[in-house]
Amino acid sequence: MKAYVLLNIRTGEVAQVLHLLTKVSAVRESHMTFGPYDAITVLEAPDVNAIGKIISNEVQPIPGILETLTCLAVDIS
Repeated sequence: MKAYVLLNIRTGEVAQVLHLLTKVSAVRESHMTFGPYDAITVLEAPDVNAIGKIISNEVQPIPGILETLTCLAVDIS
């Protein structure tokens, strides 16, 4: 299962957060963005429960992350 996680990050800490996200094994890629969110990261895990655990135990505790919004990817083919 894939999830896109939008991140609000404390001002001036985007680079540090993106670096720390590389240490999360489920993270496939992360990018700084412009707009209402500061960055986006792509996670892959076996199921929705694993995605929830990764976000709550490994992503949200990263210093500088203020808020997350998780969008689950759905295959419609």
